[in-house]
Amino acid sequence: MNRLSARQLTIALSILLIGILLPLSWVHADDMSGRDIMVRVNDRPDGDDRIAELSMVLINRRGRERVRQVISWRKDDGKDARKLMRFKKPADVAGTAFLSWDYDDPDKDDDRWLYMPALRNTRRISGDATNDYFMGTDFTYDDMGDRNVDEDTHRLLREESLGKTPCWVVESVPVDPTDMYTKKINWIDTEKYLPLKTDYYDKDGHLKTYAVDTVKNIEGIWTVTAMHMENHVEHHKTLMTFREVRYDTGLKESQFKVNALSRGLRR
Repeated sequence: MNRLSARQLTIALSILLIGILLPLSWVHADDMSGRDIMVRVNDRPDGDDRIAELSMVLINRRGRERVRQVISWRKDDGKDARKLMRFKKPADVAGTAFLSWDYDDPDKDDDRWLYMPALRNTRRISGDATNDYFMGTDFTYDDMGDRNVDEDTHRLLREESLGKTPCWVVESVPVDPTDMYTKKINWIDTEKYLPLKTDYYDKDGHLKTYAVDTVKNIEGIWTVTAMHMENHVEHHKTLMTFREVRYDTGLKESQFKVNALSRGLRR
């Protein structure tokens, strides 16, 4: 009987391991809970930092549009994140800046500040104001932040396609009964772990819908480059388009200090 060479033995063992582990991986995927899915959404790669230019289009119930140009920066700080947005145009909001320190700890409130150049004043956004809408958009201050997975309970409702994209449909209910939303229904791309659509509900019913319009692979990272939020009660819509997106640029922590808000635009 011929003896196997070391290389042949290695190949045989590799095939055997693949045969054992592949079925287990499929079982795991099939058995994932709503929380498992949302953890993967939270943990998907998004770089250590990011710079992007952002166009906001605000459309009211009469179809009238207001366009705003923004530069945004984000930097990870361990499991926490620091974000800065500064408005470039139009003139009435130019120089306005929004800074947030988003904490992964669900028991710790995020810190947020808004700088208004006309008043030369930096205002801290209190916890009571987190449900206010940000700069006339359909996103609240809380929507703009990162939410810890365990601030909600998650339940996998079903699997269905959104257009041609297979999705998990996950219901997320806030643990805090005083939360603005009573629940959210999320459509999660089963391949990219991106939320492609979210329906928001409050005590009066279906409040608004978030939807992704365009996704691109930038530097190996699946990136939302166009999205919109529609408020069904106010009949108002916000479109956001990102361009010049760059990851892992080496942003410094000093750029995300409160006293930096009044220092002007930074690249």
